[in-house]
Amino acid sequence: MSLHEVWQAAASSPFQPSVSKDSQIAVGLLLLLVGLILTILFGLNRSSSSIPIFGIPASLAFAFGAVYTICGVGVYV
Repeated sequence: MSLHEVWQAAASSPFQPSVSKDSQIAVGLLLLLVGLILTILFGLNRSSSSIPIFGIPASLAFAFGAVYTICGVGVYV
């Protein structure tokens, strides 16, 4: 397949993001709030069993929340 054929095939099916541009700021701030709550719960339950329950979801919520918030305010990463 040549590059021109790939370009023509992609033109008929435009990219649709999973979160629309208008709701990125709301989703980002919600994820940051969830990350903060999970971080507080992780701080209160310091044990090795709370790492997969609170620690990993908190870090993922902060990471995705920061990216969505940054994109929602107009700074594209």
